[in-house]
Amino acid sequence: MTGTLYVVATPIGNLEDMTYRAVKILQDVELIAAEDTRHSRKLLDHYGIVTPLISYHEHNESSRTPQLLEKMHSGQSLALISDAGTPCIADPGYRLVSQCQKKDIRVVAVPGPSALIAALSIAGLPTDGFRFVGFLPAKVHGRRKLFEQFSTLRQTIVCYEAPHRLLSCLKDLVEICGAERPVAIARELTKRHEELFSGNTAQALERFSAGAIKGEIVLLLGPAPDSRPQGSVKEALTQLRETTELSWKEIVKQVAGDFGISGSDVYKESLDLRKK
Repeated sequence: MTGTLYVVATPIGNLEDMTYRAVKILQDVELIAAEDTRHSRKLLDHYGIVTPLISYHEHNESSRTPQLLEKMHSGQSLALISDAGTPCIADPGYRLVSQCQKKDIRVVAVPGPSALIAALSIAGLPTDGFRFVGFLPAKVHGRRKLFEQFSTLRQTIVCYEAPHRLLSCLKDLVEICGAERPVAIARELTKRHEELFSGNTAQALERFSAGAIKGEIVLLLGPAPDSRPQGSVKEALTQLRETTELSWKEIVKQVAGDFGISGSDVYKESLDLRKK
C-alpha cells in the first residue's frame, strides 16, 4: 500500500496555536517536508518531535517531488509543512499535492492557522464574498494594474505585502481606489506586537507614515461603493427620454450599464414607456 501525504498547518507566530492532531501527525509520519528545515526545527524541538526533516521549497520543488512520491509509493507517510500557516496557500506545495492526486496517493488536510483567514475574521469587512490574491506584485506597474481591477470590485480583497512596500502601496490605493475606500491592515498576527488598523485608505497612509514598518502584513481592501444610480429603471429611462436626444436603443444601453443589468431586462421595462 502507498503512504499518505498530510498537509499540516503550523503556527503563524504563536507556537501555542499548534493543534493536538498536528503534533500527533508530525510525530507519526516517517518524514516531514519543510519549506525551511532550520525554521521548522525550532517548532519541532518545542514539541519534542524528532521526525526527520527534508527541505521542500520553490527552488527545489521540481527535483524533490519525484523523490517524495517514490517514498510514498514505498509505503511511507509524509507531512508537508510551510514556514508558517497552511501549506499551498501562497506557499510551495501544490505541485506535490497535484502529483499525489494523479498517482492515487491519499492526501489529507490537517487544518489550522492561516494568516488569510485570521485577518478576515477580525477585519470587520464583508466576508460573504472575498478574493485572495496572495503577494502583491513587487513592481509598481504590476501592482497599480491590479489595483485598477479592484477599483470597482464589490467584494473584499485580501493580499500579503512586504513592510518596506506598504507606504507606496497605500499611496497607489488612495490614488486609484479613492481616499475613502475601507481598508484593514493586520500586522504580526498572533505575535507579541500584533496590530490591527481599521479605517480608510487615507487614514491608513497617515497612520503608517508615522514611523518604521516591520513584520508580516495582511492588507484587506473593502468592497467598492455601490455606484448604481438612485431610483428605479423606469425613472432613469423616463429622465433620459425627457432630457436628452438619445434614441431608445441608446437609452436602453446606457441605463443597463448604469444599473449593471442586462440590456434585455431594460428593454422590457422600456416597452411600457414607449406605448405611452
